[in-house]
This record gives sequence, C-alpha cells and structure tokens, in this order.
Amino acid sequence: MRLLPSFAFGALLLPLAAYASEPHSYAQPDQVVITHLDLDLKLDFPHKQLDGQATLKLEWKNPQAPSLVLDTRDLKIAKIEALGADGKTTPLKYALAPRDKQLGEKLTIATPTHPAQVRIVYTTSPDASGLQWLTPAQTADKKLPFMFSQSESIHARSWVPLQDSPAIRFSYTAHVSAPKNVRVVMSALNDAKHPLNGDYSFDQPHPIPSYLLAIGAGDIAVKETGPRSAVYAEPSVVGKAAHEFEDTEQMIATAEKLYGPYRWGRYDILVLPPSFPYGGMENPDMTFATPTVLVGDKSLVSLVAHELAHSWSGNLVTAASWRDIWLNEGVTTYVQGRITEALYGKGLADEEALLSARALQKEIGAMPANSQKLAPDPRGIDADDSLSDVAYDKGSWFLRTLEQRFGRATFDNYLKSYFNHFAFQSITTEQMLNYMKPNLIEKYPGKMSWAEVQDWVYGSGIPKDALLPDSPHFDTIDQERSAFLAGQMAADKLGAKDWNTQEWMYFLDRLPDVTPLAKIQQLDAAWHLTGTPNAEIGMRWYSHAITAGDKAVWPAAAEHMIRIGRLYLTVPLYKALVGTPGGLAYAEQVYAKAKAGYHPLTQQVVEDLIAKAKKAQ
Repeated sequence: MRLLPSFAFGALLLPLAAYASEPHSYAQPDQVVITHLDLDLKLDFPHKQLDGQATLKLEWKNPQAPSLVLDTRDLKIAKIEALGADGKTTPLKYALAPRDKQLGEKLTIATPTHPAQVRIVYTTSPDASGLQWLTPAQTADKKLPFMFSQSESIHARSWVPLQDSPAIRFSYTAHVSAPKNVRVVMSALNDAKHPLNGDYSFDQPHPIPSYLLAIGAGDIAVKETGPRSAVYAEPSVVGKAAHEFEDTEQMIATAEKLYGPYRWGRYDILVLPPSFPYGGMENPDMTFATPTVLVGDKSLVSLVAHELAHSWSGNLVTAASWRDIWLNEGVTTYVQGRITEALYGKGLADEEALLSARALQKEIGAMPANSQKLAPDPRGIDADDSLSDVAYDKGSWFLRTLEQRFGRATFDNYLKSYFNHFAFQSITTEQMLNYMKPNLIEKYPGKMSWAEVQDWVYGSGIPKDALLPDSPHFDTIDQERSAFLAGQMAADKLGAKDWNTQEWMYFLDRLPDVTPLAKIQQLDAAWHLTGTPNAEIGMRWYSHAITAGDKAVWPAAAEHMIRIGRLYLTVPLYKALVGTPGGLAYAEQVYAKAKAGYHPLTQQVVEDLIAKAKKAQ
C-alpha cells in the first residue's frame, strides 16, 4: 500500500491548554516543538549501551523562548550544538537538573538564536529503563546477544533525548550500526530482505509520539505471512510464530473493511524473548510481541488483533496524555473484539469480552475512586499506572454499550469518521467528547443521554445498567464449578476436555480467592495443570495453588517465573508467594535466579513488591 504523504505538522498541535495538563514531561511545547528526529545509533553490546546522535528539527512557538527543554533519563551527554542551514555547528550551553525518580533529568539547552535544528551527542546507560540487553544465554537460540526497547509510557527518554509526551508527534529517520551478523528492526518500514551487513537505515514518514519509538536487534530470522506482513523472530521460533500468525493479512483486511484503509504500509511482528514485559507493543509497522502467545492453536492471537487495531486507535489517533490513555486502549480493545468476531466467531469474541468484564467487576471496587474513572484527575496517577484494566476493559465496555444503543452499522460509521477526522493527531478526552456529542449523541436523539456518557467517562465504578454479553459455554462452566466446589461433581467429571484457553481462564478466574487445598489437589490430579506450557493457564493455576497452600507446585511455579518476564503473567505469582508462610523467602530465591533475565520494568515491580512484603512483616 502506498504511504500517505506527510502532513503539515503545525496543524497537528494541540491547544496550549492541553499541553499544560501533561504532568509527565518537562517539555514546554508552548515554547517550541520537535517536528522531526534524525537518529544515528551504534549498538554496543559489550557495554550494553547505544552511542547516539539525535538531531531535532524544531518549530519555535514563542519568539522570546530562552531555551529548549527536553526529557532525559540517565543519558550521558557529550555535546550539544546548533546546526545551521549551511551545515555549520555552534556549541550550545546546557544543564541537567537533578534526577527525579519518575521523570528523569530535565535537560535545559540555552538557545538564544532559536536554531532550526539542534544536535545532541550522547550515550545511554547500561541500566536504561527503556532498553533490555540480553546475553546469548538468555535467548532462545543462545548464539547472539539481543536488545530491544520498550518506550511506553515515558521510557523513550532513557535512550533518546526528546519531548517525551504523547501530545507531541514527529516523523523520524534513523541510521543504525550493528555487528554484521545482527539484524536490526525499528518502528518504521523494515525490509525483510535486508542483508546482515551491520548497516541499517529507517524512515517513519508519519508523525508519531515518542512512546512509539522502538528498536530491536539480535539473531532475527524472517518469514513472510502476506503481501504486507511478516514475522521476525529467532530462527528456532520464527516458523512456529509464522504459523500462529498466518491470519495476519486477513486481520488487516477485516479492520480495513470496518474502519478504513491501513495507512502504515506494512504490518510486521517481532516476537521477542520471554523477558518482554508486556503482551505486545503496537510500535508502528513493527508490533513487538511476547512468545507466550505461541501456544499452537491460535487461541491467543487476539493479541495480534489488539496490536493491529492500534494502527487506528492509538497510532493514528493518539491520547494526548497518559490520563487520556483509554482513548488508545479502550477503543483498541473494542476494535480487537470486532476483528476477533469477524475471523473466529462471535462466541470467542463474547468469551473474551466477558472474561475481561468479570475480572474488572471483581477488581475495580478495591481501586481508589479516581483510578476507577476512564478520564481520571491526573494528580496522583503515574504514567505507567494509567495503563490499568480500567483503560482497557471499562473503555471497551463503554464502546460496546454505544454500539448496543445506536446499532452496529451506525456506530461503525461514526467510529470510522472519528478515525478520519483525528487522523495523525493526539487528542484529549474532551476533544473526543466534543466530536461525539454532535456526531453521535445529538445526531441520533433518544438513544443515549449525555449524562450517561459523562457517567461512563468521569464516574467511578461501572454504571449499574452496563450490559454483558451472553456465553452459553461460560454459563455451563459456572454450573460445573459450583457443583465441583459443593462436592456434587468430581474433578474428572468436569467437561474440561474440550475447553479452550479462554474457558480454562474463566473457570480458574472465578474460583474462590482462597480455594480449599483438597479441591486444588483434586483438580491437579484430574487435569495435570502443574507444568502446563500455556502461560495464561499457568499464571492462574499457580496463583490459586500457592494461595491454597500447595507447596508441591512451588518448583513448577518457579520455573514459570524464571522463564517468563511478562509482568501480567509473573507478578501474580510473586504476590501469591509473599502472602504465604515461607513464601517470601522462596520468592526472593526465585527472583535472585530470574533477575538477570527480567526487563528493568519487571525488576522494579518485583523489587517493590518484595520490599513492601518485608516491611509488612
């Protein structure tokens, strides 16, 4: 597909008041904004660092602005210079403020002449929060080291000095030098046939926010899955991944029929080592994905549907601040369900929606009232904390409610118009609502009141009249679970032989928080859940078994925790262990073995959890 032409960046900028509400960046975009980034990077695997040169093209907003303020974290700055139209450089004075634990170091560059471009020469820290460097032993094939980034939420600043706010979008080009046997990929157009010559160039012509900057490098093979899609992974993984994701082109075509053309050219997937802390990351042109979805039966490929859906909701139309992140994740989760339904049937889509809704119902009441809102008051909400189940599951529930009230055809047309209207822009919740009111709510009166819309967005909890999808399979599982717990059905009489992954997840999710040990042991004897290769089932099973007091599962749980660094699949087991007698010491032993293979984000979460448990003793 032909890429769309570049847009006039000035037209993409938000009103100044919207910038002022972003508490997670030092940038001052009311003074000056980055419109283009030109990167030159050298991968230094032995020292676990990037040697970088970032050239920033600037658009000055305030004629009296005395400086350019950027976000950084743990960067070693070598020099900063202004770049003239004639190519000549002029040194610039700069100052790094003391490090803030959340925001990093504020970089203030004196720019009295308002240069059109500023160049920064720097080196990243081996402990950069947005990068992970793996030794060959920590990879699947154990031949070459591996490196990958995770910039969301505010970690791009740990490997590039920039304005690290989703409100600010810029195009970028990059040149990357690497060892000759290492393949490099980025969140830009990638060439599957690029020779392994250590010299890579990338172009992202569309303006993107900083959290979508991404890079990966290692022993990476490629398999095409369609005319505009391919899977990238280590050689021993790439075949399995290509089979699991063989429906990618159908997913793209399905989404296009619903919401308009795919505007990014290619949709490739990089399957990362198991230490990747998230399920997937929607980096434009190159989704980063966890290998934990490779279970062989396509039962977890909704992750790909989710990351692909971000090509419309998130990458195309972006939340302007982390407070507004439900505009990315809630809309995307809704679109994911529509893609899943079109390709794999309404039953699976309804099961997944019901799974998430039931989990949210169980958890939301324990959250602070502000955290229960789709658009919370930004005070007291860290950027990473904004990515909660509320943004994903309450957001998608709201959109399913809109679809139900207005009808699918009407709501599809509205959502398509929304994507087109705000294409390649970052917007606030209020901008979205200002568009929704005349184009949906008032255009089709009597379907849904404005007060109901505001209750969904600004109210705590879940509206009492929120509808849930029906799932006959789940209804049967509810009946069998109740009978089993009441002693009216033996474990081996459960209809679990034919359950898919989602049905096992549902059965385990709705077991009592503390299930009797005897019941846990009966389930394991009948269905051999300990040692399951399915990480979604394993996380739920080990959490229940540990909490019930079944120490026999601890070694298998430890193997799961050491092998997998995905936060969602690992942290619940640490939480279960530290809450049991002797479990805290065991959790510390497991973490000591696992730490080297965890991403810095995972390390921080686990260390905080263990420290809190120690303090509570």
